[in-house]
Amino acid sequence: MASVVTIQDGAPGGATAHDWTLDLQQEERVTVRELIRQRIYAEVQRFNATEPGYFRGLVRPREAEETLKGWKLREARRIDPAEQFRSALDAFQSNGYFILINDQQVTTLDEEIAITPELKVSFVKLVPLVGG
Repeated sequence: MASVVTIQDGAPGGATAHDWTLDLQQEERVTVRELIRQRIYAEVQRFNATEPGYFRGLVRPREAEETLKGWKLREARRIDPAEQFRSALDAFQSNGYFILINDQQVTTLDEEIAITPELKVSFVKLVPLVGG
């Protein structure tokens, strides 16, 4: 049985860049690692099915340039979900983004999250400071 979860992408300071829903394939609990995996695979599947030209996802695909519309691939191609998943795990562990579960930060990939109808997951990307 799938559970629908609200996903928000944002930046520090509370600005929400993008809201969408994710159908989780768990019934009661999910680890942070599995939540990231399901999110990455869903966004890559959506991109590969439509190939809109710009990838709006959690982490930058290989050989993509950042634009205001998302990441622009240098050449049209399908994105590898396994590669994106590895990049997303690396980014989480190196503080490239953090995750809030109902406004509480999770800190480890193995932390378990209870799936509830009110579950709100926020992925907050961190932006490196220029010159610092």
